[in-house]
Amino acid sequence: MFTASCHCGSIQLAVDDKPETLTECTCSICHRVGAQWAYYLRHEVSITGSPAQRKAYLWGDRCIEFYHCKNCGCTTHYESVEKAGDSRVAINTRMMPTEDTSGIPVRKFDGADTWEFLDD
Repeated sequence: MFTASCHCGSIQLAVDDKPETLTECTCSICHRVGAQWAYYLRHEVSITGSPAQRKAYLWGDRCIEFYHCKNCGCTTHYESVEKAGDSRVAINTRMMPTEDTSGIPVRKFDGADTWEFLDD
């Protein structure tokens, strides 16, 4: 079991499997947040804690909700506005213990311009 939580613990996420890779995106929001994403299907992620502490931020085409904690401000995850069991949830692995993600390859994604991986 791999877990992530915001700094104050109001939002917790859990998954069974370690990600094969992590992704750093260059888009304007990911760059500012400093996130490192691990991708899962929605039905693979357990999100617990206080729903009242979760705040979604939408921008651009308004199809992705970036969630952060209202109390401590940490960005914990994002998911599609249209939630389905097979839709993607991205967990910000910066919210996981460092030892859980050390050694996992990090891919660079150019979300600011080309929408391609820079390391291919």
